[in-house]
Amino acid sequence: MTKKQIAIAAVEALKEEYPDAKCSLTYTTPLQLLIATRLSAQCTDARVNMVTPALFERFKTTQDFAEADCDEVAEYIKSCGLFKTKSKDIVEMSKKILSDFGGEVPDTIEKLTTLPGVGRKTANLICGDVFGKPAVVVDTHCIRITTRLGLHKLTDQKKIEMELKKLLPPEESNDFCHRLVLHGRAVCSARSPKCESCCMNGFCRTGVKELKNGN
Repeated sequence: MTKKQIAIAAVEALKEEYPDAKCSLTYTTPLQLLIATRLSAQCTDARVNMVTPALFERFKTTQDFAEADCDEVAEYIKSCGLFKTKSKDIVEMSKKILSDFGGEVPDTIEKLTTLPGVGRKTANLICGDVFGKPAVVVDTHCIRITTRLGLHKLTDQKKIEMELKKLLPPEESNDFCHRLVLHGRAVCSARSPKCESCCMNGFCRTGVKELKNGN
């Protein structure tokens, strides 16, 4: 199979396995998703979802966050780790959204990545989940599983993003990445992938090899 064929097969297999794929972060506004995603760096989504209700109750608008004291924001997010850096980024990104984008979270990767603490992974998530644009969120699950599938041998996140954009149907790419997260947690873990029970073991290059060797 070609890489394109493997990518299409993976899209279909994961769609059947995880039909209700969606972002596991809880939010109601674009700003809330942006902030929650920043908090999720080196932290679980479950932990972020425990922290954000009180944070979003205290600071309700972009203006609220822009005028917030970083130390107060930090108190709400301490358990997420890196809280000093994250609190500063949240306040500074809110200020920039007000000053440069009229108070609205921008809808392009180029503009989103001008915000403090926002990289391409976060920008793609916002573009895909909030604005419904084709997006490829390259996180650890995406890197690991697409490498095992045989779609690339890359390590640079931006290069992986660009390669996957060539292989995936644009309308499927965002949900595909959400499904990779679910599959990475349930089956294709970093240390002990369960190839024998994987829905992609018939075409995954790593899975086929593992099963052939009796592993």
